Amino acid sequence: MSERVGRRGFLLGGAVVGAGALVTACTSNEPAAAPAASQAPQPAATGANDQPGEKVRIGFSAPAADHGWIAAIAKNAEAAAKEFTDVEFVPVEPTNDINQQISAVESLIQQKVSALVVLPNDGGQLNQVARQAMDAGIPVINLDRVFPDKLSYRTWIGGDNYGMGVAAGNHVAAKLKEKKVTNPVIVEIQGIATLPLTQDRSKGFADALKSHGFSVTAKQDAQFTVESGNEVASSLLQAHKKIDAMWNHDDDQGIGVLAAIKEAGRDEFFMVGGAGSANAMRDIQTGGSVLEATVTYSPTMASSAIKLARLVAQGKGMSDLVENQVPQSITLASETITKENVGQYLPLGFES
Repeated sequence: MSERVGRRGFLLGGAVVGAGALVTACTSNEPAAAPAASQAPQPAATGANDQPGEKVRIGFSAPAADHGWIAAIAKNAEAAAKEFTDVEFVPVEPTNDINQQISAVESLIQQKVSALVVLPNDGGQLNQVARQAMDAGIPVINLDRVFPDKLSYRTWIGGDNYGMGVAAGNHVAAKLKEKKVTNPVIVEIQGIATLPLTQDRSKGFADALKSHGFSVTAKQDAQFTVESGNEVASSLLQAHKKIDAMWNHDDDQGIGVLAAIKEAGRDEFFMVGGAGSANAMRDIQTGGSVLEATVTYSPTMASSAIKLARLVAQGKGMSDLVENQVPQSITLASETITKENVGQYLPLGFES
């Protein structure tokens, strides 16, 4: 493992099963001699945080792995925990039932784990149990779907949903302008419409398109599944005999979307995906479908969440920051993957 990783490497990296893209941990907070008055404070030497330290038990709770992205979340979290001899990984049974997830988190609180990493099915509905953990002195690393009460988590880490929409919108607009298309028909296939993350993605997409003089013609929500993606895409294809561009929020449901497009024999438009699955990247690489780009929302964030939980539980900070404590919020960048750069991102992809 490398002893030094830049800040960007920390934020975008993580343990990826089958890929050597593990983020290096950070620096210790051992006190140093006070700098001279005219000298700016410098980060401590890097690498010390990788050495075994205080033994910590990290509890982990996430939804059931009913599609590739969630499955990759669990795998990345477990793989990151295995990097450290001073980490005991304590996962609970994944579930899509809100009450069962609340009970599972309560069981981790009762076990008095050192820190909790929680990807809630719904941040609002699990807010109270996360607050219970914080009140009990157990720091919570809130992964992806945010708890509305900032007192319910020590640190939040997740993707930039608004930025994801902006990236997709900018790519769509640039391609339409390149093709000299006027008054384009742009359709959008959302994930779960009631989730704030979906609403943020749609707003980012709409705002980006508006800045280029375009707008969404029609949008319909799916449920982040292959089946729902297929059904929604079929409906939109039937409703619009000509389409210029399509943005699908999620590469998992994108399998169904692409199947519907192939079944309908449609190829007059281009499509942008979302999240960065390996199968979507392979499609982009081969050019075998209408899918020509995807915008990232990487499950490697779970790897980073485990590493953050370890740092917080051991009272350590991040190597590339002057501050002694882990930040309260970390937002990952959403990047656009095309045929030109897909080789760089393929090792980070997850299987749908």
